[in-house]
Amino acid sequence: MFVGQLALLTAALFTGAALYINLVEQPARLRLDNQSLLTEWKPAYKRGTAMQAPLAVIGFLLGLAAWWQTGHVGWVIGGLLMVANWPFTLFAIMPTNHRLMGINPVMAGPESRSMIERWGSLHAVRTALGFAAALVFLWASAS
Repeated sequence: MFVGQLALLTAALFTGAALYINLVEQPARLRLDNQSLLTEWKPAYKRGTAMQAPLAVIGFLLGLAAWWQTGHVGWVIGGLLMVANWPFTLFAIMPTNHRLMGINPVMAGPESRSMIERWGSLHAVRTALGFAAALVFLWASAS
């Protein structure tokens, strides 16, 4: 089923991007000094949001469409895992994001570094949600 395969592809893209951030981008940026760290994090966060937020919604909608076509509950579960990134981001990550965005990079220090380290841990949850959605979509497509 084509719609289901698109849902799986979307979840895989989301997960790949999130995993790249956790395994490559975040460790590399943490090697920077505090000012450079915050300076790099701000535009990277904005670009990441512009890519991952739509993927989460698209994956959710495609999962619902695949469920509507097949009736397989896996598509709904995968879609809900994809869209779960939105409330998790809004309630768990956004307070940290807003605080970081409000800091002038010249004023960056151990506190902003600690917040970016915490942000990385919180972002790992987004990666896990995407991975779980991709696995559930794979299960649904194989059924």
